[in-house]
Amino acid sequence: MEYIQSAKNSRVKEWKKLLSKKDRDLTGKYIIEGEHLIDEALKTNDVLELILQENVQAPDSWLLKGIPSVTTITADISKIISATKTPQGVFAVCCKKESIIDLTKHKRFLLLDGVQDPGNIGTMIRTADAAGIDVVIMGEGSGDIYNPKVIRSAQGSHFHLPIITGNLHTWIETFKASLIPVYGTALEGAVTYKEVPPTDSFALIVGNEGAGVDPTILENTDQNLYIPIYGNSESLNVAVAAGILLYHLQK
Repeated sequence: MEYIQSAKNSRVKEWKKLLSKKDRDLTGKYIIEGEHLIDEALKTNDVLELILQENVQAPDSWLLKGIPSVTTITADISKIISATKTPQGVFAVCCKKESIIDLTKHKRFLLLDGVQDPGNIGTMIRTADAAGIDVVIMGEGSGDIYNPKVIRSAQGSHFHLPIITGNLHTWIETFKASLIPVYGTALEGAVTYKEVPPTDSFALIVGNEGAGVDPTILENTDQNLYIPIYGNSESLNVAVAAGILLYHLQK
């Protein structure tokens, strides 16, 4: 087990760079922090490196997983590579993975069109996981699923279901060819979600926090849905709305 004390060490610099989307994209790697997330990542064999702050004891089960690299670091280095104000002292470098979507097996989809807030993205991934959704598809203009805030908000759901990026127009055509109903979310030209019965397969599209779903996408859905507002609020948070609709549509 290697012990690193210097912040100038090349590996420390590489870990810190993984807090940047540019470097995550270049390397195909990302960094996670905290026991719960690492527990979930180890179940999928996504962990390339384990990084432990000195005086922080890792569970024995971690060290028996055959992780290629285990390194001990100082508390100061923990602060450098952490995306939080109070580091937990346990980190892992994971590999991004490409998922193959099989429409004979995957039947329930959540599509995000231009959703940018990391907390919202992570919450929707976590909610989709809990609601039994098979795949989450990130459209153009949406945030990075490997952003540390997204990963923290998703609470390990990254490791439970495929999360891919793609052109939503193309996916809508694919769903229609496979007879999977496509539902958009809109305030105008829509019906209340209660008018649509639960179903075995569906694709739900939710949109940007301010602008909503792209109108050109809404034109190609099978039906657009809205959630009635009974109080004085102008709208629902997109992650809350997604949760209501996913659980309603799930048969």
